[in-house]
Amino acid sequence: MLMCKTCFKAGSARSGVFACLMFVFCSSFLRFHNVAGFSFSVRMTQDLQTLKENYKAKNKTCFILGASGETGKVLLKELLQSQLFSRITLIGRRKLTFEDEAYTNVVQEVVDFEKLDDFASAFEGHDVGFCCLGTTKAKAGEEGFIRVDHDYVLKSAELAKAGGCSHFNLESSKGAEKTSNFLYLKVKGQVEADIEALDFVRYSIFRPAMLLVDRKESRPTEWMARKFLSPLSHLFPTAITIPINFVARAMINNAVIDVDNKVEILENKAIYNLGQLWENETK
Repeated sequence: MLMCKTCFKAGSARSGVFACLMFVFCSSFLRFHNVAGFSFSVRMTQDLQTLKENYKAKNKTCFILGASGETGKVLLKELLQSQLFSRITLIGRRKLTFEDEAYTNVVQEVVDFEKLDDFASAFEGHDVGFCCLGTTKAKAGEEGFIRVDHDYVLKSAELAKAGGCSHFNLESSKGAEKTSNFLYLKVKGQVEADIEALDFVRYSIFRPAMLLVDRKESRPTEWMARKFLSPLSHLFPTAITIPINFVARAMINNAVIDVDNKVEILENKAIYNLGQLWENETK
């Protein structure tokens, strides 16, 4: 299902992206104390290690979309370390190579995202799905960005639901809103809503702020914004930035915690707190 092309003209692409980042920055301050969808204090009382042991005993399987991306790479590493899942499957457009023996038993399914219906079997038999798939307008163009971040993600979610996936985890973005004037946030918000309509048993949306990561890929505007926001991140660690490993760890910790809400939206502060639980657990 293709999303209609959005008209988005706000000067140059670079100024438009920077304006979008500043919008997210401002909205983060306004919503600094928001922990969406649940009371984090209740979660803090739960024994995370016990929850993980109980979860591991269920012999669940999972898949990752976007394992070659920055979040996906860290998520895969942390999942292997946690040993929560009996099988981890990577679904992507190419096979990835790993030197570490820890990756030996990782299953890889190579698919053509333009013909996903032909690869429906790749999405069968997984209890949990982690979607970190995405690109940028600068890299793929406007139509390419919509195709990847909306169409590929939504179609993958549809096939995952049909294949038996009960818990779908989506990495979205701070400020995602389907009525936004910014293309990036609009597309993120639209795909959030479209996946919600699929009615998963559990659907977790993660909306991190600016990711603190040293990318191999060159993103000048993002680099400029990080330089501007970095000093503030020390004063307000959960308002405007987040370490990328905290996002991955939050996705894992959240998976093992029982929740009442069928759909949950985790804003940056909630993600940070869940990721920090991992740090506390290993001390």
